Amino acid sequence: MNNEKKQLPKILLPDGSYMPKMGQGTWKMGEDDEKFQREVDGLKYGMSIGFEMIDTAEMYGEGKAENVVGHAIRGEDRSRLYLVSKVYPQNANRKHIYSSLDRSMKLMETDYLDMYILHWREDADLSEVVYCMEDLKDKGRIKRWGVSNFDVADLEDLWKVPDGDKCCVNQVLYNLGSRGIEYDLLPWQREKGLPVMAYGPAGRAGDLVTQDGVSKASLMTDKNVAAVAKKHDASIVQILLAFVLRQKDVIAIPKAVGKTHIDENIAAADIRLTEEDIEMLSASFPPPEDKVPMEKY
Repeated sequence: MNNEKKQLPKILLPDGSYMPKMGQGTWKMGEDDEKFQREVDGLKYGMSIGFEMIDTAEMYGEGKAENVVGHAIRGEDRSRLYLVSKVYPQNANRKHIYSSLDRSMKLMETDYLDMYILHWREDADLSEVVYCMEDLKDKGRIKRWGVSNFDVADLEDLWKVPDGDKCCVNQVLYNLGSRGIEYDLLPWQREKGLPVMAYGPAGRAGDLVTQDGVSKASLMTDKNVAAVAKKHDASIVQILLAFVLRQKDVIAIPKAVGKTHIDENIAAADIRLTEEDIEMLSASFPPPEDKVPMEKY
């Protein structure tokens, strides 16, 4: 691939702003000092070819991934970047969120976030979360906010809170092998105009993992996935990304460090799967027929 920047499509958010339809994930980054510079260089390379969005969290390496991001964006035009981080539920309150955000922004070497996300619900007080997020917006420290790992019941609770419907995204696990959200969560969000941010869009290194960490299947070795990849002269990871990106209101945040994988990821935006392709993929990994407990990792 040449080094001309690709223009990735953008997706409309509930507040009227636009978000890149694909970005770079950072889970597990910063945890190995020997890989630090390679991870920084990977994010830099991704930005150089058109990835404007980087997704991270204070949980990832307890700030080490945010530190990688901070080093990567040095010298970049901040106005062209879309930075996302996530706050622990125990920090999403008036006592802790301001210092949490300060720490994240310091590590990321920025003075605002484009999106700030409640990482999961746990026992967070949703009224308190919304108050804090809206206050941070008013102060100009974040542009907008969202949630992560929220199922339908969680979102219904959020919508009952004053200003809860100002939530702009829900980030959840979604890929060809983890399609539970298609049963009720994705339709609910579609009705509300609330986009999905898909983490793990290619599984965990292509493997599907159960809640207890046991591998249950591999997307990388399935014959139908391989056949669709061959038809499109694409890699299996590209087909998995294309499966997620085909939904007009779903954003994907794959993680890659090596240039070849980053090139593959961004090129996946050009793949158009046919109905026949989807039928073939669904023969191996069918959509849910009943409610599925929310998958996450």
